[in-house]
Amino acid sequence: MRQFNLPDLGEGLEEAEIVTWFVNEGDNVVADQPLVSVETDKAVVEVPSPWSGRIAHLHGAKGDLIKVGAPLVAFAEGPQEDTGTVVGEIDRGGPPTHQDRAPSAPARAPQALPAVRALARKLDVDLNLVQGSGPGGTITRADVERAAKSLTDAGPAEPLKGVRRAMAQRMSASHAEVVPTTVTEESDIADWAKGEDVTIRLVRAIAAACKAEPSLNVWYNAQAGERRLINRIDIGIAVDTDGGLIVPVLRNVGERDARDLRAGLDRMRADAKARSIPVEELRGATITLSNFGMIGGRFASLIVVPPQVAIVGSGVAMDRVRAYRGEVAVRRIVPLSLTFDHRVVTGGEAARFLMALKADLEKAT
Repeated sequence: MRQFNLPDLGEGLEEAEIVTWFVNEGDNVVADQPLVSVETDKAVVEVPSPWSGRIAHLHGAKGDLIKVGAPLVAFAEGPQEDTGTVVGEIDRGGPPTHQDRAPSAPARAPQALPAVRALARKLDVDLNLVQGSGPGGTITRADVERAAKSLTDAGPAEPLKGVRRAMAQRMSASHAEVVPTTVTEESDIADWAKGEDVTIRLVRAIAAACKAEPSLNVWYNAQAGERRLINRIDIGIAVDTDGGLIVPVLRNVGERDARDLRAGLDRMRADAKARSIPVEELRGATITLSNFGMIGGRFASLIVVPPQVAIVGSGVAMDRVRAYRGEVAVRRIVPLSLTFDHRVVTGGEAARFLMALKADLEKAT
């Protein structure tokens, strides 16, 4: 019997969630036939069979988490080597994954007497979630009882899966590593033509700003202490879905016209919402846009996801009273936020980038 292990899916994650099995135990399969679909970092990926043979055993059921390198399928017939295949492109020379970075310091264990710990076990309370009110932050019996009541009122725990689990991992890694600083500005877009495509104007303005101040279109390798300026501008576009945040990448935006960019963005958003977006379209962004103003909000302190060093946010556009050409006028104003990694980007570089962004948006066409 030969084991096929869950392969490295090329996304830097340690595990994947089983979505659907396409085969059953006892089935005969051929090489490259889809075996299972798994949910990884923001995408559902089909895993093909590495060889032809008969399925002897399936490891895991729908909803189970399988570690990369753990047994996935046992074959009654197979090749002489027990190995896995590589699914998707693995760029060994690309930006570092979170696994390459130094781990953060372990959290301090909760302080509680043995009797209080026993009560927590009885009431099924995780002491890591309890804020202690005793001396030095010690957790008391009253703290545990209060937490148990709150958990009862809140309902059952829901483990994070799929996109939300990946988001939690990425945000934790970012919080532990990046030194974020946010600057804000407002752009007057009242002279835009009626029906102007806001998102595409933002994308093209980011491209213009990257050309004016290239130091924000960068990957930073913290372990090596090296930054890499990227000539091509590949913008990650944050897409809000029911399952969580997905960030597909709009490629080479500085060399594409508005119509082509809109067609590409529509296709990516449709694929993202259908969970059918290819893995390679979720990797390699050089800077990110969060157009949260489509939902609401003005300014934001956004999250920079390494190895990127910057993210642009656009708030909701509103008509506001402004001094304009020596007179008081009502103008259409869009709020802008730029969060950058201050380890790599200076305040002057960020300010110049933001002003170039503002200037491009304020063009009539």
